[in-house]
Amino acid sequence: MRLISRLRVEILLFLILLACYAYFPPRWADWNQNSRLNLTLAIVDDGSFRIDRFVANTGDYAKYNGHYYSDKAPGASFLAVPVYAAVRPILQTALAQRIIDRIASSAAFGETLRPDGSGLATEKVYFALALMIVSFVTVAVPSALLGVVLYRFLALFNLAAGWRVIITLIYGLATPAFPYSNTFVGHQQVAAMLFASFWIAFLIGRRRLSPRWSLLIGVLLGWTLITEYPAALIVAGVGLYLLAALSDRRWIVGAALAGAPPLALMMAYNYAIFGTVLPVGYKYSELWQAEHQSGFMSLAGPNREALWGITFGVHRGLFLLAPVLLAGLAGFVVWWRSGTHRRELAVCIWAVVSFLLFNGSSVMWSGGFGVGPRYLVPMLPFLAFGVGAFVATWGAQQWAKFVLGITGVWSFLNVWAQTIGGQSFPQYQPNPLLDYSLPELATGNVARNLGMALDLGGWASLMPLALVVFLGMVLIFRSAGKPLLAAGGSWIENRELRTGN
Repeated sequence: MRLISRLRVEILLFLILLACYAYFPPRWADWNQNSRLNLTLAIVDDGSFRIDRFVANTGDYAKYNGHYYSDKAPGASFLAVPVYAAVRPILQTALAQRIIDRIASSAAFGETLRPDGSGLATEKVYFALALMIVSFVTVAVPSALLGVVLYRFLALFNLAAGWRVIITLIYGLATPAFPYSNTFVGHQQVAAMLFASFWIAFLIGRRRLSPRWSLLIGVLLGWTLITEYPAALIVAGVGLYLLAALSDRRWIVGAALAGAPPLALMMAYNYAIFGTVLPVGYKYSELWQAEHQSGFMSLAGPNREALWGITFGVHRGLFLLAPVLLAGLAGFVVWWRSGTHRRELAVCIWAVVSFLLFNGSSVMWSGGFGVGPRYLVPMLPFLAFGVGAFVATWGAQQWAKFVLGITGVWSFLNVWAQTIGGQSFPQYQPNPLLDYSLPELATGNVARNLGMALDLGGWASLMPLALVVFLGMVLIFRSAGKPLLAAGGSWIENRELRTGN
């Protein structure tokens, strides 16, 4: 592919993913998101870590010495501080207030509210707009960029552009990555930081980037640690991979030092609140204490119920929700047999296995409101990467195209149904798809979206997005050139990867 065509494909891919993510704003009345945004608002509005003024909108809080604090890892909240600080003066202008009032009186939005609810109060709309903006900047944009990184990295398997586009869209729109790519929680943020770090380390090892880029990896991994604590497992894998990739091992010290400021920020935050540098927020949570005190911070060791539940269980099973990801597991097997790129494979396998064992050890493995096993989201790009090995081996075979087609369509429909069916993600329904999402969609109860700003309600509100995605897909496959679906055959790095493009 020529450079201009490659860049056009990547830009279109980014825009398609971003349009799909941004079209559905973060859910209202979500304790998990509200807890994080409460901390951001408290820092900017009040100059404090206390969320006393906002605590009524969440049950995810810690109470200590008579005051309320977010019990979440602070990384996502800290990242949103400069974003909210920048838009806060705009949100408080007369024009913004008129827009808020217009949204509050919108019939299309009004139809999505509970009849017995408190309605669209102006302060609720303000909070929702702030949530939408910070989530867009700190979650949706990095998630769409992650798609571009995955697209580029798939060149490792010498696949045609068409296959790489398809695999990237499968990951971005047909797995649990989709519902969390515009949700103000840390799962997809750390997925982006981890996989980007992996990609940069790969380029350093191939001498396509200077070892100085290891400093950026240090910052990304450090911020990952203060955003989702369990991500330390994958951070360790990527860190060891960077150590092996560096020709001058002294740069690993630089990477470690670059990762120190985020950790110091988190320790200072915890010390200011709890008098300890340790992350003890959950220790003071007023809810879920029985679960948090089970084993070690809710970790009681792998158990069959949890492992089955997060893989093939009807309630939260990843491979029942998105069976196309099974191709990633098969890809790992043929990748190992190929004898090539073993270090990269080791990172991917470690990311998947460590997170499966971690989530399978938690007494809170189902994750409350969610689409699929949300705690597994950080490992998903590494598993999707394995789909590239599957396609490189069998992509030319009709049976493989059939399997990917059937499982890919089912994954897409299932993920989207559970994401946009109703005004909240499924909670504890035994079968979320049949017991909640499809019945909600059958009544036209589609999740709040930007189409409703045009006074389009229900299914009609999806029409603008459908048009944008259709046009984007036409353009992207025209730009990809031919052959669209050539499999790799030999896993020799092609010119596009060797030049870092």
